[in-house]
Amino acid sequence: MADELYMQRALELARLGSGFVSPNPMVGCVVVHEGQIIGEGWHKQYGGPHAEVNAIAAVEDKSLLPESRVYVTLEPCSHFGKTPPCADLLISNGVKDVVICNTDPNPLVAGRGIKKLFDSGAQVKVGVLEDEGLELNKRFFTFHSKKRPFILLKWAETADGFIAAANYQQQQISGKLAQRLVHKWRSEEQAIMVGSRTALYDNPRLNTRLWGGKNPLRLVIDKQLLLPEKLHLFDKSQPTVIYNYKKQEEQENLYFVKLQEEELMLPQIMQDLHQRNVQSVMVEGGTFLLESLLQANLWDEAIVFKSIHKTLGNGIKAPHMTFGRFAEVQTLGPDKLLHYLNL
Repeated sequence: MADELYMQRALELARLGSGFVSPNPMVGCVVVHEGQIIGEGWHKQYGGPHAEVNAIAAVEDKSLLPESRVYVTLEPCSHFGKTPPCADLLISNGVKDVVICNTDPNPLVAGRGIKKLFDSGAQVKVGVLEDEGLELNKRFFTFHSKKRPFILLKWAETADGFIAAANYQQQQISGKLAQRLVHKWRSEEQAIMVGSRTALYDNPRLNTRLWGGKNPLRLVIDKQLLLPEKLHLFDKSQPTVIYNYKKQEEQENLYFVKLQEEELMLPQIMQDLHQRNVQSVMVEGGTFLLESLLQANLWDEAIVFKSIHKTLGNGIKAPHMTFGRFAEVQTLGPDKLLHYLNL
């Protein structure tokens, strides 16, 4: 039980990096000596020190490290990236006992960190709270296992099942609490995607102005490049990728990516995002794009804000959730938050 307790603490620390470390995974680390935590840390910022570095630095008496047990939520890295290998750091500090939640699927690591520790004579235990670790870093694991980003679908619909009015005129369906929550989610995902109709009729900014986190990469599908340049998406305030069939071009914070018309659009987009190391995308509409991803089985989770009282009577029908498993429902002010998993 002690291993699970300390690993749970390491997972709690790892979550503090949410929204700051992508495309790196969230990682936490705890150093325990004779039943007492003597150091802990987490990966705080992409490009910054890893969890193990921060945890070791927090240990005041480094002479205790050879007699300590180190808990880390992900296999220590074994390669030089933006920082030196964490496996080497543990070895150089005489650490002989390491407990790991998940192995690292990144081909640059993939067991090499564990092997380094074994070869140094360290005792290594793997798989403690493994499922919790997989859930924590589901974006990272999906990216490496499926060779595409983790896809989160999000939309709001009225009590009678409409996502917009018949003329596509923008409708405020969800309440203020839901709007603020969406901006928090945006800060936690690497990219936000919309189709051309949503871009045109809603004119979204796709930023985090109601939360204060970092702005995501904006993705828009505009096959024939018909969207007007006056839209917020083209204001160059944050990086934006426009998928189209007309041109390949780069401007300041605008990247036009030309797709091949004879090939399926969505797989091409997924391949491009994988090459860009984009590990998560939240899709915010419209109905055609959401339905296309559902039908192509290119999604992992879906979150639906369903208004409890607001109705339209007619209009654009919300996507029909035929696939996936209903996970939970919560009440959020005037809305119900429905959560679906693609299993």
